[in-house]
Amino acid sequence: MYATINEANAAVLDEMRSARPYLVDVRPAHECIPALAEGHVLMHAGPPIEWAAMTGPMKGAVLGACLYEGWAKTTEEAEAFAQKSVRFVPCHDQSAVGPMGGITSANMPVLVVRNANQGNFAYCNLNEGIGKVMRFGAFEGEVQTRLAWMRDVLAPVLSEALKRNSDGLELSAIMSQAITMGDEFHQRNIAASALLLKALAADIAIGSASAADKEEVLRFLERTDQFFLNVAMAYCKCVMDAGHAVGEGSIVTAMTRNGRDFGIRVSGLGKQWFTAPVNTPVGLFFTGYSQDDANPDIGDSAITETFGVGGAAMVAAPGVTRFVGSGGFNDALETSEEMREIYVEANTTLQIPTWDFQGACMGLDVRRVVESGITPVINTGIAHREPGIGQVGAGVVRPPLECFEQAFEALVEARSKTA
Repeated sequence: MYATINEANAAVLDEMRSARPYLVDVRPAHECIPALAEGHVLMHAGPPIEWAAMTGPMKGAVLGACLYEGWAKTTEEAEAFAQKSVRFVPCHDQSAVGPMGGITSANMPVLVVRNANQGNFAYCNLNEGIGKVMRFGAFEGEVQTRLAWMRDVLAPVLSEALKRNSDGLELSAIMSQAITMGDEFHQRNIAASALLLKALAADIAIGSASAADKEEVLRFLERTDQFFLNVAMAYCKCVMDAGHAVGEGSIVTAMTRNGRDFGIRVSGLGKQWFTAPVNTPVGLFFTGYSQDDANPDIGDSAITETFGVGGAAMVAAPGVTRFVGSGGFNDALETSEEMREIYVEANTTLQIPTWDFQGACMGLDVRRVVESGITPVINTGIAHREPGIGQVGAGVVRPPLECFEQAFEALVEARSKTA
């Protein structure tokens, strides 16, 4: 046991710094995540939640997964099946993450990220692109068509291309370049998505798929500016799990939300969730929608802010402040300066030119959050509160302070028992 929390935190940060996540494959989820091979099991975003408590977007995604897996043929059958026959497990408990509803089923493809130094893996489903998508709660028609194409064409083509690189793709190198090009890895991934396409294009072109399939994959990657978001989420999960394995300290290793509760985990408190009711994002809305349509905060994508990018790195992508309705460059700078107060140190791998090459934040300390009263800023998409509609805007949100206060008290109690 470490003599002080600061020493334990230093060990956690050492593990995070030494992590070397590589994107190594794209595989059917049930081949990587044993729980999904057990039958009618679905992974979801956030801390544990059951069907009856889920909000609209997550319920919509569940219906979509039931139809996709062939467990039901109609919406009505899917709803009845979800209520009685599906077991729900949090993505985070399966070394995985998922954006928005986070719903992932056995036969959906997942990105496989391996930490070359510590050996742990992390998984995330694939970004579906824009328009009506399952992660925001849409579930019929074009959603099912796209999910089937991702399973039958996109995933095999990407898997074959990745295997042409013996170690996979080193993601730190892509991210360190992309942050200098204006990405913050939550609401803006244009540069990283382009760099990923650049890294894979030649290997896709010489693959064994038909010319039409390869062109379709390249076109999809070309127009999907947020494709790298899911890669970044798996990267951050892989790094944060490596830090969490230390088993001590006050570093927050997971922040996530299920549409009803916000949950955090802390390096020195095992797998215990500390939860409180989520807030609702505030931001800009697509034409025809307003704040009244917004679903409460949802998704595992706050793993990016847990790692220290996303809202904490707003200054790297000042254009994002306009997209999420938070002002201009000075507002982005002010946000990142404020976040610096609750993170322990700077990440020298991710240097930000618009911040005089300071590194992105790293090591969110639950003690600093409680002492300062400053909660992390999270950039996020906004889903409609009703199932079947999808994304209606983008904005920012902060987690409830109560989660951090609960964790701080538990940390004090745990330390007192071992003193």
